[in-house]
Amino acid sequence: MSPTRVKWSTQVDPEALEELKSVAKREGRQLQTLVDEAVRDVIEKHKAAKPRAHVMALHRASMDRYAAVYKKLAE
Repeated sequence: MSPTRVKWSTQVDPEALEELKSVAKREGRQLQTLVDEAVRDVIEKHKAAKPRAHVMALHRASMDRYAAVYKKLAE
């Protein structure tokens, strides 16, 4: 964790916030620590995201069908 902090404001569903506070209390952790962890988890999730199989299948089909057109466009 970086020693420099940036203060920002956002909104959250009240029920989700209460659940998060409960988790923090139950685990003896600071709410901010859980928020930091959640933000890092979202970032990692998106870094590791893989294209969906059906999207890739459509892409491959398009490449197979229109390869000559794509080649011409690239020239």
